[in-house]
Amino acid sequence: MASTTPVRGAHTPPPGGSGAAPSRRGTWRTRLWRFDDKASPYAYIAPFFLVFGAFGLYPLLYTGWIALHRVELTGLDQSQWVGFDNFSKILQDSEFWTAVSNTFVIGVISTVPQLLVALGLAHLLNYKLRASTFWRTVILTPYATSVATAALVFALVFRADGGILNWVLHFFGAGNTDWGNGEWTSKIAVSVIVIWRWTGYNALIYLAAMQAVPSDLYEAASIDGATRWQQFRKVTIPSLRPTILFTIVISTIGSMQLFGEPLLLQGGTLGSQGGSEHQYETLSIYLYNYGWKLGHLGPAAAVAWAMLVLLLLIALINWIVGRFVRKSAA
Repeated sequence: MASTTPVRGAHTPPPGGSGAAPSRRGTWRTRLWRFDDKASPYAYIAPFFLVFGAFGLYPLLYTGWIALHRVELTGLDQSQWVGFDNFSKILQDSEFWTAVSNTFVIGVISTVPQLLVALGLAHLLNYKLRASTFWRTVILTPYATSVATAALVFALVFRADGGILNWVLHFFGAGNTDWGNGEWTSKIAVSVIVIWRWTGYNALIYLAAMQAVPSDLYEAASIDGATRWQQFRKVTIPSLRPTILFTIVISTIGSMQLFGEPLLLQGGTLGSQGGSEHQYETLSIYLYNYGWKLGHLGPAAAVAWAMLVLLLLIALINWIVGRFVRKSAA
C-alpha cells in the first residue's frame, strides 16, 4: 500500500474541508510574523541612531545655533542673534590663524614619524618572536596611559631647569634648551608626547593588517629572489594601503583635537594659552580660551564649526589622494 510523506512547507488545508477559511488566530500570527520580519532590522539599529541623535547630531546642531548668537557663559538663558559675526570675528583674529598653523605643524611632525615608526614596529612584531604576546602588550602600554599622566611626565622631561633631557644633552656639550618657550622646541615637545602615546596603537592596527596578508604572496616573492626589504616594499605596503589611509585619517582627526598635551606641557596660565607667545596653541586650546576663560560661547562655537570644516577638507584631500593611489596601483 503506497503512502505519501508530507513535505516541509507544503500547504495543509485546515480542518473542516478544503474550502474552509483560515482561522483568525492563524491570520493574526501571520501578520505578526510579517511585521516582525520587516520591523526587526530597524529595531536592531535604532539604539545607535538614538544615541547618535542625542549625543552627536543634537550637540552639533545646537553648537551651530550658538555660533549664530551672542551667548555668554554667565547667561546661558540670554541670547542675541548676530548672524555670521562670530565667524567674521575669529577669521579676522590673527591668533586664530596662529592656532591653525600650530595645529597643522604639530599634526605633521607628530603623525608622519608616528606612522612610520608604527609600521616598522609592526613589521618586526609580524615575525615569530619569543614572548610575542608580552611585546605586543608592552607596545600598547603608552596608549593605555592617561593623557594627563603622560603630559605631566614629559613636562618633567622637557623642563628647562633640571629636566632629564637637558641633563642628558649636557654630556654632549649642548646648552640648556628652554623647550616650552621655544617656537619649534615647544612643538617638538608636544609632538613627542603624541608619538609616544599613539605609536603602539597604530602598530597593532598595522600588525593585524599584516597578518591578514596571504602567505602565498611572500612565498612567491621569495621564490622570485626578493629580499625581505623588497617583500616589504612590494608586498606588504601595497596590501596595507587601505589600513594606512585609515590611520592617516584617524591621526589627522586626533591632531585637530589636541588639547591635553599642550594644556599640561607647562600647566597653569602658560598651558591654557598655548605658551607665553601662543607658540604651541592649538585650535582646541583657542576654543577653550574663548569658551571657558573668556566666557564667549558664540565665538567658541564658531571655532568648533571651523574645526569641522577643516576636518572635512582634510578628509576630502585624503579621499582624492587615496583614489589617485588606487588608480595608480591598478
